[in-house]
Amino acid sequence: MSQKKYVMAIDQGTTSSRAIIFDHYGRIVSVGQMEHEQIFPSPGWVEHDASEIWFNVREVVGRALANATKQTGMELNHHDIAALGITNQRETTIVWDKNTGQPVYNAIVWQDTRSQDLVDRLAANGGPDRWRPIVGESLSTYASITKIMWILENVPEARERAERGELLFGNPDTWVIWNMTGGINGGLHVTDVTNASRTMLMDIHTLQWREDICQEAGIPLSMLPQIRSSSEVYGQCRQDGLLAGVPVAGDLGDQQAATFGQACFEPGMAKNTYGTGCFMLMNTGTTPMPSENGMITTVCYKIGNEPTVYALEGSIAVTGSLIQWLRDNLNIIAASDDVEDLASSVKDNGGVYFVPAFSGLFAPYWKGDARGTIVGMTRYNTKAHLARAALEATAFQTREVLDAMESDSQVRLGELRVDGGMTANNLLMQFQSDILGVPVVLPTVAETTALGAAYAAGIAVGFWSGTADVTNNWQEHYRWNPTMDPTERDRTLRLWKKAVTRTFDWVDEDAR
Repeated sequence: MSQKKYVMAIDQGTTSSRAIIFDHYGRIVSVGQMEHEQIFPSPGWVEHDASEIWFNVREVVGRALANATKQTGMELNHHDIAALGITNQRETTIVWDKNTGQPVYNAIVWQDTRSQDLVDRLAANGGPDRWRPIVGESLSTYASITKIMWILENVPEARERAERGELLFGNPDTWVIWNMTGGINGGLHVTDVTNASRTMLMDIHTLQWREDICQEAGIPLSMLPQIRSSSEVYGQCRQDGLLAGVPVAGDLGDQQAATFGQACFEPGMAKNTYGTGCFMLMNTGTTPMPSENGMITTVCYKIGNEPTVYALEGSIAVTGSLIQWLRDNLNIIAASDDVEDLASSVKDNGGVYFVPAFSGLFAPYWKGDARGTIVGMTRYNTKAHLARAALEATAFQTREVLDAMESDSQVRLGELRVDGGMTANNLLMQFQSDILGVPVVLPTVAETTALGAAYAAGIAVGFWSGTADVTNNWQEHYRWNPTMDPTERDRTLRLWKKAVTRTFDWVDEDAR
């Protein structure tokens, strides 16, 4: 075991960036966090300022170190940090000038749907599933491929600069690592297999970029980062930073990191993360498992030279952000935490079902032309019923994803491990268990995304010996068991599915 006592993880998420310091038992020592601006230039467009993100990452590292000093009573600095792990919002696309370090455009976020016309163009020759056997998913606005294409085709001179080898592409992990390791002064342009698997540009079998797909999409290979494992020493942090010389040794997309942090190392184990969206991953072992039910076949993790582990994933676009919408757009709650008390003030949803297809439907439907709807309303209903329906929407969408996974894998889930901010909502977690019909289990350390990145980095430098240490550290904090009558469960599910059908095919020449 290393003599250094701590590992740091940077969690660059959809709404904020955090730095978290962990000890050898996987316990949180300190946190630094900053939110960044959400930019909505047009309907369906979602952007972030990549320069703001990099500024915030540096800030939260300093805050985490300062807070750790307060917590421990001893000054912590880079000498105490054995390794740095990175985890990030996946698919979100940043293109920047390698000579100036300046982004050519805002980061286009994973939720963004502006590239539907480009999706349709690529799908015209072979359909949306044309590359699914190679890349593990169908064409949609979700993956990075059409976001890169949009930048190259719409930002003045971007294509010419890219073809001259001046521009680099990366998801936020690559952007942070490049800047952390020197930026324009020799920064490392790397990503890991989990993030690369969400671009639609990597062959999930060979773990290499597909030149033919890049060529058809018009994306120069020179833009793409080197693909590495999720747990190895990529390089060291820049000497003029707060983490001078600390090895950058772990990199996983946020949902894969959470799966790692939840110790889902055996085939059939699954976790669901409740954040801006919801993301369920089920470990399927060392062979990619094709999906017939709208799931994504993705890389789960790869530790150094060990065999690659794969997963099935169901991605839900709108869950936690729906509660933010109730707060910010409808003003029916003052703070997100208020939604539980409001929803608990009524005994059920009053017949109201809320399908939050704000940017289309993700798994298992993958319908970009769907739009949100609230059905079943009468004059009896109040804002409390709407709040309850909004919470229940998260659980219903999760149930549909689980049904698809179980059909693909022929494995019946025994329990669902959960994490993310919405797990603090007891009403939601109990309803989730009820609607799934299986126990829902919360670990002691709920920050499993950052923890997974920390574990990957720590394993690479010998701070932890391997996944057995992760399993030994994992502890159950709370368990919700199903209590709903199966007949009532089936009735509500039928109504939910009926509500979902009302969202289909809304976007056309009259409604864009």
